[in-house]
Amino acid sequence: MNSNKKESTTEQGEDLLTVLKTRFDKNMNRHKGLEWAKVRAKLEAHPEKLRVLDEMEATGGEPDVVGYDQNTDAYIFYDCAAESPKGRRSICYDHEALEARKENKPENSAIQMAADMGVEILTEEQYRGLQQLGNFDTKTSSWVKTPAEIRKHGGAIFCDRRYNHVFVYHNGAESYYAARGFRACLRV
Repeated sequence: MNSNKKESTTEQGEDLLTVLKTRFDKNMNRHKGLEWAKVRAKLEAHPEKLRVLDEMEATGGEPDVVGYDQNTDAYIFYDCAAESPKGRRSICYDHEALEARKENKPENSAIQMAADMGVEILTEEQYRGLQQLGNFDTKTSSWVKTPAEIRKHGGAIFCDRRYNHVFVYHNGAESYYAARGFRACLRV
């Protein structure tokens, strides 16, 4: 039975690599000058990162390569789904906000969910960079990493794209909406 599980995991890994390659080839504007063979070799050398990408995919993120950091020799993946990932919506900002809610608590928070997945939530700067690669969150919104100064006052920030412009807004960190989730970053 153990060998079947290993085969199943290997098949799942191959299936995910096929999905990622197809997305990579279809969206070359996101990663000009990068080669899939090098990305794949890096993923195969770090199977734990492939498992994280599988979780990003399973929650609706549609991860894709958006860059390469020469200093750290790392490929950078962001969630590139057109709208905020469905499997990560209706969550407040962080654990403190979740605990502060007296009633109608969401199931999780963006920061905790990101930590559990092994990813980082996008910063405002990263979110704006993503928006240079396409039109994202035209009907939804995404929590972004909130500066400590804003968070200490009970707030959190989120972004979306409307009227062909990226907007940054604020809300109470404990708020949650069916159309707001978060986008993740993974370095491989």
